[in-house]
Amino acid sequence: MNTIYGKIQWRTSLPVLLLLFLAVSCKQSEQHSSWKKEYDSFYRSVTDSLTTHPQQIRALAKQKMEMSTDSLEWYYYSAIVLKTYMFTSDVDSARYLIKRIEDFCAREQTSPYLADLRSEYLNTKGNICVRVGAMDSAIVCFTDSYKQRLKGVKTESVPDILINLADACSRQGKYDVSAFWYRKALQIGDSLGISEGRRHPVYYGLAQVYMALHDFDQCDYYYNLAGMFYDKMLPYEKYIYLNNRGNSYYYREDYPEALKYFKKGFSLAVSHPDMGFEKNLCMVNLGDVYLQMNEPDSAAKYIDDCQPFFRKIGAAGALYYIDTQRIGLALERNDMATVRNLLGKTANPNQIEPDMLRIRNKYLQEFYEKTADYKNAFFYQKENNRLDDSIRNEHVRMRTADMSLRYQQDSTLLAKNILIEQQKVEMLKLHEGRFFLIGVCVLALVIASFIYLYEKKRRALLLAQSQRTISSLRLENIRNRMSPHFIFNVLNQEMGSREGENKKELSSLVKLMRRNLELAEQMCVTLKEELGFVQTYIDLQRRSLGPEFKVTIEVGEDVDTNQLLLPSMLIQIPVENAIKHALRGKEGERRLWIDVHRSGTYICVRITDNGGGFKLNSANRGTGTGMKVIMQTIQILNAKNKEMIETSVHNIPLPDGETGCEVSFHLPLDYDYSVL
Repeated sequence: MNTIYGKIQWRTSLPVLLLLFLAVSCKQSEQHSSWKKEYDSFYRSVTDSLTTHPQQIRALAKQKMEMSTDSLEWYYYSAIVLKTYMFTSDVDSARYLIKRIEDFCAREQTSPYLADLRSEYLNTKGNICVRVGAMDSAIVCFTDSYKQRLKGVKTESVPDILINLADACSRQGKYDVSAFWYRKALQIGDSLGISEGRRHPVYYGLAQVYMALHDFDQCDYYYNLAGMFYDKMLPYEKYIYLNNRGNSYYYREDYPEALKYFKKGFSLAVSHPDMGFEKNLCMVNLGDVYLQMNEPDSAAKYIDDCQPFFRKIGAAGALYYIDTQRIGLALERNDMATVRNLLGKTANPNQIEPDMLRIRNKYLQEFYEKTADYKNAFFYQKENNRLDDSIRNEHVRMRTADMSLRYQQDSTLLAKNILIEQQKVEMLKLHEGRFFLIGVCVLALVIASFIYLYEKKRRALLLAQSQRTISSLRLENIRNRMSPHFIFNVLNQEMGSREGENKKELSSLVKLMRRNLELAEQMCVTLKEELGFVQTYIDLQRRSLGPEFKVTIEVGEDVDTNQLLLPSMLIQIPVENAIKHALRGKEGERRLWIDVHRSGTYICVRITDNGGGFKLNSANRGTGTGMKVIMQTIQILNAKNKEMIETSVHNIPLPDGETGCEVSFHLPLDYDYSVL
């Protein structure tokens, strides 16, 4: 019976969802985290459909590959495509893609994410080796996949890889090793908190091991455990369960019961068009059952139908088993020429499961008995006796391994109970100090509450004091405004007694003083308001500066004077300093330039004169009070803004050879002038 292919465990690793991520702080982890969540979400959504609709999943994964921005992301999705090739038995495409992933992993620097990718493709590669009967290569792939997974972050998929490894060992007749890996998978599943409902692959795997040892009581025990979760199994898991359980009845020679399970498995595979491998595998098993039930025509039909499929994918083990059945059919028909022809053409694969050898040896013994070649007949009889002895020895080793494992489990349980008792004693000690700690915490809470209430009351007193101070300052400010009001009334009376140019000058002076008082109370003004104030001041100074005094004011076309805000007196004070300290005592032409224009995200304001430049030891040097006010105002405003007002004062050469002083300001467009 085809037990090499009777249970193929191509487990796929689940996406990263559990809380068992390893703490990976390397730079590569940070680079890949942006797409990893999207990949995990995609993998979760397609995992259950990989076996039933692999072609559709392949199309979706290839779309993701086209949108990939990271090379590792591209190969993660290609690993999904690789699984779909396995499920559709497209071995050539799978091998090509495996080579590409292998080359990529060889080039890249080792990391947990790369280890997971290696584990993924090695696991799939191992399953492909199982399908074509290369068990040694499969064991190497699964072992390497297991080692790589321990270096990655998807530790929750370790049990699936161990199940595959156990299954491959079972097909090589290493039943004690196989059982060890199955139980190892159970132990790791316990540590990862995997639910009972997801452990059925281990149960029907152990059942397969006991079936090979012909311990059918234990075999049925584990099959019954797995059967409890049949409704929760994925389609390919249901197929494995049905096919393997059919094998167990085949080896008990209960062929009608075996036929029932094989037919169920065949119907399941036919209902899923992409399960071609499973469907053809069922045909092999059905052919053998019909052969044992003396229905050679039905057996021949199934054998003929499935043989082209296994030739296409190069499954040497399956083809060997099909030839074994053809030998049985020829013996059933007493066609010795066909048997000789098959023996001459059949190439024995390197790795054949013991049960398959026993079936072939039984037919060869019958053939040589019928052809009176008793020497060879006796040889194959001895070979089967040797295989039976080997199975009995394996059974003994299995029982020994079981006893050892149960002893280890009992020892572990005892150590666990001792640890629990020790923890109980420690908890009692902790309880003794708990009340003390609670008392300390309550005392600390009372002290903290007292401090909080005290600070709250102190802040309330400070706030009340601040409000009284502010009210006092406001009253003082109101009283201080009475003096300028009185002065303005006197000046207005004086203007009434004057006429002509004197009245005009005095009117401008009063306007300037009143506007100055208004601007002093504002933090910012519009450019139009500032330039209007500056123009009034310049008009008052023209008479004293004479006709040689010339002013040029330029405002860029992209500067809205009605909307642009700037600190009050920003232009006025530099203009006043230029006239007072540089131009008033200058001989010859006196020039003043005011330039406002936009430069990127800034407004540039420049005030330039031709008064010979700024000199620290000049006799005309003032106290600097005006510029101090401006600089302090800018400093206060800059403290609340990310982009700051920049200020510079420096001497510059002028085109006519003279030296001038330039005061410049760079104002950000989105500047906040509020100080609260």
